[in-house]
Amino acid sequence: MARTRFIEFKGKRIARLDFAGIEEEPEALAAILEAGTIIQEQPPKSLYTLTIVRGSRFNSAVLFSLKKLAAENAPFVRSGAIVGMGTLHKAAYLTVLYFAKRTIPAFDTEDAAKEWIAKQE
Repeated sequence: MARTRFIEFKGKRIARLDFAGIEEEPEALAAILEAGTIIQEQPPKSLYTLTIVRGSRFNSAVLFSLKKLAAENAPFVRSGAIVGMGTLHKAAYLTVLYFAKRTIPAFDTEDAAKEWIAKQE
């Protein structure tokens, strides 16, 4: 099952990265690789991203891959949002933002994140 797919919301094409519920490293790394491949095939600054992490687990290898994904995707993304962070996710989130030199706001719900994306230029 593909974990990265495109959705439309209020005229915005959004790459939805569904990392929710991933608990094992091989599955996480495969989902991250899939996301990067799909996003990096798009024209520069053409995408909005919505990343769902609710219930996922990570280790240092997964965190490294997430940092790399965020940094390498930057040229293709206009703006992005993240949803579903628990306490441990927040520490990793700050590390990813610092490494990637990006601002990716966090939201409690997917609906709130999509509404925010819809207002972005």
